[in-house]
Amino acid sequence: MLAVVAMSAGLLALHCFFNNRYDFFRDEFDYLACARHLGWGYVDQPPLIPWLTRLSLISLGDSLRAIRFLPALFMSLTIVLTAQIARELGGRTFALICAAAAVIAAPQYLNNGSMLTTNCLEPLLWTGCAYFAILAAKRDDPRYWLWFGVVAGIGMQEKYSIAVFGFGIVVGLLLTEQRRFLLNKWLWMGGGAAFLIFLPNLLWNIHYDFPFVQLMHNIKAEGRDVVLGPLEYFRQQCLLLQPIVAPLWIAGVLALLFWRPFRAYRFLGVAYLVSLTLFIVLHGKNYYLSPIYPMLLAAGSVVLEHGLEKRRLGWLKPVTVILIVAGGAWLAPLAMPILPVDKFIAYQEELPLKVPHTEHSHLAAALPQHYADQFGWHEIVSEVAVAWQRIPASERSDCGIFAQDYGAAGAIDWYGPAYGLPPSLSGHQTWFLWGPRGYSGNCMIVLDDSRQKLESIFKDVEFVGNSPDNPAALEKNVPVFICKGMKSDQTLAEMWPQLKHWR
Repeated sequence: MLAVVAMSAGLLALHCFFNNRYDFFRDEFDYLACARHLGWGYVDQPPLIPWLTRLSLISLGDSLRAIRFLPALFMSLTIVLTAQIARELGGRTFALICAAAAVIAAPQYLNNGSMLTTNCLEPLLWTGCAYFAILAAKRDDPRYWLWFGVVAGIGMQEKYSIAVFGFGIVVGLLLTEQRRFLLNKWLWMGGGAAFLIFLPNLLWNIHYDFPFVQLMHNIKAEGRDVVLGPLEYFRQQCLLLQPIVAPLWIAGVLALLFWRPFRAYRFLGVAYLVSLTLFIVLHGKNYYLSPIYPMLLAAGSVVLEHGLEKRRLGWLKPVTVILIVAGGAWLAPLAMPILPVDKFIAYQEELPLKVPHTEHSHLAAALPQHYADQFGWHEIVSEVAVAWQRIPASERSDCGIFAQDYGAAGAIDWYGPAYGLPPSLSGHQTWFLWGPRGYSGNCMIVLDDSRQKLESIFKDVEFVGNSPDNPAALEKNVPVFICKGMKSDQTLAEMWPQLKHWR
């Protein structure tokens, strides 16, 4: 475990060194804005990440490296917990180091530690649930299910997809000899603990008529996401964890299902199959299942250690770890901002595989979406500042800045104060719930809309210009308009319900 802790600390240092290479990611603006409006829920997420972001801002500051420290820390802790699971499953030195190396070298986990998103804490929470489930089964002690429930409840406050894993666990218990736990009070107490922890966000959702459900419905109806068939979804799981590591977690699944020493943990193998099936059926994005793999990598490492020792192939142990780490190093530039953009493009063109796209709008980007969405924001805000300078000082108190999506809105909120800009308005996601903030609507700076549409609403529409081009950006050449004098008798507050944009 000392070696594992050293590996974990090394990854943390690596992230801290590289994590400020590019710029803020689109979703990070969302979390930063929500952190300034603390509540028990948001349209597109539960409240935990914004609360942790607020804590990070207070304690670490607002630099890019400081904002991304917690993601790096969470993934480093996931490494240690994965090795601990390997030890509980009977693994010794090689199994622990192999499992840790596999998590470190997985491109999806490298990416999780590189940006502040809801993905960064998920693997730690799912792995924590698996850890307490393993302890309950191994020690035949149902009290561990209470801690399972506590972690699951925290997980529901972080990202709702952990409910899929929880459902898979229940099905796994029903279908295996561990079904006896379902009649034990401690498992039900764990369920009660999870419900109580989740309750504030549930009440928030009820109050606002379940915004997240509306959001998911609209995304499906719009056909925004790339839909994957079963084989392609499975293939992309192998890519996200890197192909060299794929045999390890596949062995982990098979061992949990069929290997006699793991008979007590068979419900975890079933939970994987159930979770995989649900995400395929529900057309989940390829990375939605990624938090489940640390426990499978731990199980696969134990199986591999047992097989190598049984066949006296100990020399393959260091070779295996070297291959895993080498594969991770080869693909690392895809996951974390190691290379300058021009060198990354050249690197990307030489790769025999391509980064999978999760949304149709990402297909034309020169960079993978998680990189492309870290560029172009300064250009957008600078063009808004040009428009702001054209507004007479006497009119600025009633001149709102309206953005079409939370990326541009969040960038204005984050970078705008340096230009003297007020907080943005938007109908997108949680910005809609924050309302028109008292603006009348008679003077508006509007981003990324058509002149024809704006002229149907305002008497005077002036085109200021497009945001300067940034070839690396997904958002580029965003038009900016100054609009004055609403044609209707409606105020902005009265018009606001029509501006709701949850998709």
